[in-house]
Amino acid sequence: MPPLKTTQQKQLRKPQASLDRTTEGRVPPQATDIEEAVLGAILLEKEAFSEISTILEPESFYVNAHQTIFEVMRDLSLEEQPIDLHTVSQRLQREGKLDQVGGMPFLVDLSNRVISAGNLEYHAMIVAQKALSRNLIKFSTEVLTAAYEDTIDIEDQMETAEGTLFALSQKHLRKDVQPIDSVLKIAIDDIKAAANSAEGISGISSGFDGIDAMTAGWQKSDLIIIAARPAIGKTAFVLSMAKYIAVDNKIPVALFNLEMSSVQLVKRLISNVCELPGEKLKSGQLENFEWTQLDERISVLENTPLYIDDTPSLSVFELRTKVRRLVREHDIKIIIIDYLQLMNASGMNFGNREQEVSTISRSLKMLAKELDIPIIALSQLNRAVELRKNDSGTNSKVPQLSDLRESGAIEQDADMVCFL
Repeated sequence: MPPLKTTQQKQLRKPQASLDRTTEGRVPPQATDIEEAVLGAILLEKEAFSEISTILEPESFYVNAHQTIFEVMRDLSLEEQPIDLHTVSQRLQREGKLDQVGGMPFLVDLSNRVISAGNLEYHAMIVAQKALSRNLIKFSTEVLTAAYEDTIDIEDQMETAEGTLFALSQKHLRKDVQPIDSVLKIAIDDIKAAANSAEGISGISSGFDGIDAMTAGWQKSDLIIIAARPAIGKTAFVLSMAKYIAVDNKIPVALFNLEMSSVQLVKRLISNVCELPGEKLKSGQLENFEWTQLDERISVLENTPLYIDDTPSLSVFELRTKVRRLVREHDIKIIIIDYLQLMNASGMNFGNREQEVSTISRSLKMLAKELDIPIIALSQLNRAVELRKNDSGTNSKVPQLSDLRESGAIEQDADMVCFL
């Protein structure tokens, strides 16, 4: 028979008071009995902690005592020490926390509650889901409070909310380990698709034979960086590529242009499709045959699956929301961003711009992997390339990875970096 709990021990296990003060007197989502079952299973089974170490963290538990016990278990695991009743109680005693969690009787009670750890993973998922619900409640309350107080600009409020929700969703996002058999079939199907293609392309063709020969097309889940100094032709390059993909091959493309308006972009696209000088399109001074050429070829652009967004200073969180909607509603197959350094990560605090750009590039890679589509982001190069000398002492403007502007993390996050 398990030891009876004293009144003091029951009080020590009472949930945090701060979480009890919710709107309309409601109690936050919790599953304290299942929390105890999880902790008991870890004490009972040798390998139990490793099964749920990627699912739970101390903050996932609702009860303070449970948080403390799980934190000690995690520390023991990191030190490659066994996790059982004796090692946990000794560590708690050494840190002066044993009485805080209810003493040895409470730990014994936890181990006696569980017969086996057979349902451990299922129970851990319940605890994680309850923690996520509490975090969502906290997030919603903060958003409501800020909106009612009306002391912060609404745009700043929205960006902060987007940033917090994005961080929360990424923290919760987990993917199970897959046996190789399930992935093997997908890999073989991709190889067969490339073999059946006359060009040997398994991804989305860029429209440039030389590039396709090196890349086999833009591959799913890849983050591709296309970098150059200003006025080299980055926008013209991706616009030609977007025209080939969306206009010629009817593959849905989303183009986020932070540098120019959608009208300017479409005029450049018209110049490309109709083979007319951009300067003449700006001034409208076309010859009669050019007007005819414009009228005859402009219809090609109608009903083209090309979606343009010219939101200035777009945040990575807003981009994520828009892209997910575009993929869901229009089955977008490739994303193009012009250009990365004009984006921001509003709603999050950074020590410097380099850290912010690192967060942006990392978020783009995560987004490409999540949606399983290629994302092409243009990037500026710093001035170092202008000053570089070759072996003969003359100027050499051949760019290097270290020339990527504002962040060395871009080269780490990108699957491919292309220089113009």
